[in-house]
Amino acid sequence: MLVIDSHTHVISTDSERYPPDPIGGRRSAWSQAHPVDIDGLVQALDDAGIAKAVVVQASTVYGHDNRYVVEAVRAHPDRFIGVYSIDALAPDAVERIRHWQAEGLSGFRLFTTGTTMPGQAEWLGHEDSHPAWAYAEEHDIPVCLQMTVQGLPALRELLKRFPGVRVLLDHCARPDLSDGRPYRHAQDLFDMAAFPGVHLKLTHRALAAAAEGASVRAEFLADLVAAYGADRIAWGSNFPAAEGTPAGLLAQAREAVSSLPEADREMILGKTAASFYPAFAMAGGSRG
Repeated sequence: MLVIDSHTHVISTDSERYPPDPIGGRRSAWSQAHPVDIDGLVQALDDAGIAKAVVVQASTVYGHDNRYVVEAVRAHPDRFIGVYSIDALAPDAVERIRHWQAEGLSGFRLFTTGTTMPGQAEWLGHEDSHPAWAYAEEHDIPVCLQMTVQGLPALRELLKRFPGVRVLLDHCARPDLSDGRPYRHAQDLFDMAAFPGVHLKLTHRALAAAAEGASVRAEFLADLVAAYGADRIAWGSNFPAAEGTPAGLLAQAREAVSSLPEADREMILGKTAASFYPAFAMAGGSRG
């Protein structure tokens, strides 16, 4: 089975060349406690038998300075594709998209919440961001969203205006699943399946939420696949922000999806990411 990790990060050991400039002004604790550079990520993926990976900009370290992601992709073009961060409200947002795409990256990320910025930012959907969304739609540029379910109404309005944009929701938008079936607290997440461009990133955070309270992982995953289809769900380790190694996080994911049909497991663990990011088709070689 081809395994693709849809969510990894890299942190440089050279703070002079790549100085921290985190979104929100506060650097994440994980990036200081257990940073992993490009070589470290490659080794960890090798140890896990993971063929390829998406290197997502560490927004809580470098903000919108995506140069180290560019370095990772250039160092291992057969292994990595890169996702960059932008300020979608900036007057030059479209110019920055063009710049980072020209540098070899494959889609942008909008960071609206996180450990250093709890809650859901209100700017998602602001009209000043519309040029960035329009450009993504016109040029089929994937959009990765770090957000909570509280932001889904704004996303819904955006996708009504820009229906051709393909989006990938980090951590399944951090839903509350503790009530168990039929997951009424997460109804907005299931309702988003009506928008064909919406895809979900299944990470340790989502799997942890699926085991809280009355929720049962196997039931949540079965319901999620029934709503979205496995071809719109992609596994990501969130390494090294997540505790543990890619090998351990992959083992956790394999166990979580073990009750699904084999074809669905193959989609979630690799094929969906390959489809969502067509740049993988241009990366030669395979592992795993």
